[in-house]
Amino acid sequence: MEKQQQALEDKKHLNRFGYAQELLRDMGGFSNFAISFSIISILTGAVSLYGHGLTYGGPGMMGLGWTLVALFVLLIAASMAELASAIPTAGALYHWAAVLGNKRWGWYTAWINLIGQIGIVAGIDYSCALFADPLLAAAFGYTSTDSTILLVFGIILLLHGIFNHIGIRIVARLNDFSAWYHIAVVAILVVSLAFFTKNGLQPIDYLFQVGQTFSDKPYALAFLIGLLQAQWTFTGYDASAHTIEETVNPRVRAAWGIFSSVAFSFVFGFLMLAFVTLSIQDAAAAAGASNAFIHVISEALGGTFGTAVLWLVTLAMWFCGLSSITSFSRMMYAFSRDKGMPLSSHWAEISRKYRTPAKAIWLSVVLSFALALFDYLLKMVNPDTSYTTLAFLTAVSVVGLYVAYGVPIWLKLRSESKGVFLPKHRGPWNLGSWSKPINVISLIWIVFISVVMVIPPNQNALYALIGMFVLLLLMDYGYYKNHFQGPQAALNTTEQELKQREAEFEA
Repeated sequence: MEKQQQALEDKKHLNRFGYAQELLRDMGGFSNFAISFSIISILTGAVSLYGHGLTYGGPGMMGLGWTLVALFVLLIAASMAELASAIPTAGALYHWAAVLGNKRWGWYTAWINLIGQIGIVAGIDYSCALFADPLLAAAFGYTSTDSTILLVFGIILLLHGIFNHIGIRIVARLNDFSAWYHIAVVAILVVSLAFFTKNGLQPIDYLFQVGQTFSDKPYALAFLIGLLQAQWTFTGYDASAHTIEETVNPRVRAAWGIFSSVAFSFVFGFLMLAFVTLSIQDAAAAAGASNAFIHVISEALGGTFGTAVLWLVTLAMWFCGLSSITSFSRMMYAFSRDKGMPLSSHWAEISRKYRTPAKAIWLSVVLSFALALFDYLLKMVNPDTSYTTLAFLTAVSVVGLYVAYGVPIWLKLRSESKGVFLPKHRGPWNLGSWSKPINVISLIWIVFISVVMVIPPNQNALYALIGMFVLLLLMDYGYYKNHFQGPQAALNTTEQELKQREAEFEA
């Protein structure tokens, strides 16, 4: 009875913003946390870009760089959590921006977020392919190439599309399992390296050793470039907000999901990176390897055991990609039901059988594959390029996502200064008197890392982002003015219309 009462209360909060309860509200607090924790996935970002961090920042990147980024991201997560608590809709970032600013702010925020979402899904599943393909090549006797990696990447995306299409219940259960699985694999990795590293561990101060870089950049600049490793890892935690209409008591649970997913990822990620880095015997050889993480684990643990650990890590990446498709498709669904995208009626369509935004799920898959395919074709034209596909994909996602994170935070500060957003508008999860200083520091860090992530050698990410923004400006004049009424348009929905829409899905 208490659960039914909470569900009714959650539906009322959603109806206040003009939306019917169409998605199945079945996720608990742990499931909401698990989807963000799985997308952050310390076994994806920190692992797949381990070589990038080591090459530019040396071992000190793992001790100092990781901690520095995590502390600032915790402030950003807290800023976003209080917005999720105040405005609990699946549109999340874009809806917050539209409510606190206007529909134009909302429209641009949504598209910038979509750019970041394409990058993060592509980056996660490409990371999985980078690990899976060499392991499969060794098992089946073929040679791993860019083409075979792209093929494996496509198969991984296809599987994620199928699972997400089938239903939120199975994905939620897999996300729950994924959270525990990540913790278990980190524990296995830490214990294995602590007790079975062939030549013993380095002294603890090695983890904080600065001044060593294996790049051609001055160390201070190289260290900043290396921060991409940690910064990309801490992305995607807005998933807790995108699944807010599927979460029970979301004004509290989704807010905690955003913040706690970052906090737990910081702690477990630090432990993992510490032991991996302390097991390095030759940092230069690791940095020069085609996959630094595989090199370190193979050297430290060797043989069958090392390969088994790498397969465990690869499966964690697979779970991460599964969650990211869930988040991306929900954001696209929420934006499309407000007619924010061309052919919106399709992307806002809910499968009556599975209660999932099926067409939005498959569009997420197609767009993510297209971004990696674009980079693959560029490399065919210019095979001598020095940047990696993964650095390209991850930089696009970091800048796109964090700019989208920053816009509603800035608009909230502006609304507060104008006396529009008042204490009474806050949700039950809020920062109180600490809200303003935490919001300001968050914005400073977002501006800083958005510049750092696209400086050479990753300037191709800047070119891709500029191209996307130019396309966005063209769409502004070609689509926005004639079609997008904003989420405020939903407020015109009558109570009778809401009940009718909800009855259609409950039938």
